Amino acid sequence: MRELRTDVLIVGAGPTGLMLAAWLAKLGVNAVLVDGKGGPTRESRALGVHSRSMEIYDQLGVVDRVLAEGYAAVTIRPGYENRSFGAVPIGRFGEGLTPYPGLHVLEQSRNERILLERLEERGGSVEWDHPLTSLATDDDGVTAECSGPSGPLRVRARFCVGADGGSSAVRKLSAIPFEGLTNQHTFYVADVLGVRGIAEDSANLRFGAEEFLLGFPMGADGHHRLLGVLRTAPGTDVSESVALQRLDAVFGVTYRERLWFSTYRIHHRVAARFRQGPVFLAGDAGHVHSPVGAQGMNTGLQDAHNLAFKLADVIQGRASESLLDRYESERRPVALRLVNSTDRVFALVTSDRPLARTVRRVLPRLFAPVAIRLVPRLPIAPRLFGYLSQIRIHYWMNDAVPSPDASSTRARRRRGRVVGRRLPWTGPNFEPLRSATWQVHTYGEMDSEVAAAVGHALQVPVHSFAAAADKGLEAGTCYLVRPDGFVAGAAPVETAVSRLREMLPDRWFGSHQAST
Repeated sequence: MRELRTDVLIVGAGPTGLMLAAWLAKLGVNAVLVDGKGGPTRESRALGVHSRSMEIYDQLGVVDRVLAEGYAAVTIRPGYENRSFGAVPIGRFGEGLTPYPGLHVLEQSRNERILLERLEERGGSVEWDHPLTSLATDDDGVTAECSGPSGPLRVRARFCVGADGGSSAVRKLSAIPFEGLTNQHTFYVADVLGVRGIAEDSANLRFGAEEFLLGFPMGADGHHRLLGVLRTAPGTDVSESVALQRLDAVFGVTYRERLWFSTYRIHHRVAARFRQGPVFLAGDAGHVHSPVGAQGMNTGLQDAHNLAFKLADVIQGRASESLLDRYESERRPVALRLVNSTDRVFALVTSDRPLARTVRRVLPRLFAPVAIRLVPRLPIAPRLFGYLSQIRIHYWMNDAVPSPDASSTRARRRRGRVVGRRLPWTGPNFEPLRSATWQVHTYGEMDSEVAAAVGHALQVPVHSFAAAADKGLEAGTCYLVRPDGFVAGAAPVETAVSRLREMLPDRWFGSHQAST
């Protein structure tokens, strides 16, 4: 039996696992990545890359590749059956909020290839054709065994991350419940060429009394991803010919050639725990939901991004293992909110109840034409974009292990505009984030020697920028920014050292310089 020893074993080389492996390689953490497949995904599968994920790609140094290979969909065109009501400029909603407004369309297979190339550039690789067969934990970590074409592989690791999808072997072998439900309706997905009946430059959303359709542009020659629900009896197979007939009859949509067609059932589930000792769950292994909003792959990418820095701080001696509890307390509430919101939306567009059918039949035709003209002018538009693009995610920063319980006193407190959120973008202030280090930011006029003294006392770099009060970044305040770009704390410069040092990893002083 071949044996390997490493700091982190990652099971699953999809977008989440590859993102985690690429980040750990960048941060200098040893990891082994295994996957039961023979190679990278060939099917397009997930395809929407939101603004927050683009920012993470920028920080990783691969955003130019994503932009070169992707397709920007800056408008959404809602409609009812075969009628479109016009374009909603979602890209304009995000202007001034992020360097990457709008929705970037890049299928999962290409995301994986870009991340794999980045991993290989850092000296990493994937153990393909090595499905996980056993997993045991003890006080010192995990021992995993995989089958392989040249014989079994045993991996001894301090930590294990299951990024192996909705049927996660890591989750099952760890006996972690996967709580939720399965929708009774059949969902279909097709990649097609020569599409007619929907706009080629927009994401298309069409409602019907019985069915709905999503269409995403994927390139030239009418290349689109079509997704929707067909009304069939439970257990009835949906063929491509049936889907094509309904697309034409209900939505007036046809296509010349099919590249890929599949059907599946929609699950809405969240793992009961994202951490169990040295074992973690990320991406679909921890949460699955409907593709409404194109959030699934993005949430997994951000799970990996969040966890990578925590693992690095612990493994490299800057923090005790208690820091890893924050991964579940930060990311599981995000998954719960996402699953709950997509479940409600999916229930509305698929429910057989008379009220839901009436809403689908009446509201789009009655209010959508007015909303398209009105919403872009409303102050709420940037907020809506923030939720969709996942740049408005909030973490509680003032407790060692925040409770995910929505009924807790902490959850009912007012959330800060800056602290606990991803750093507001002002333009140049995202450039230092590429260093992937803890850092202090100041905005507006501040004595450079005073700012430097704060950085010296906290043993972090300090970066100063022009005033940005409209972003909530106040002059005279020091902002401690985590390596993942979230603001851990803020304090007036007079008390910054004493207050912000409490927000740094608990073994930071005297340990971080030796490992950087």
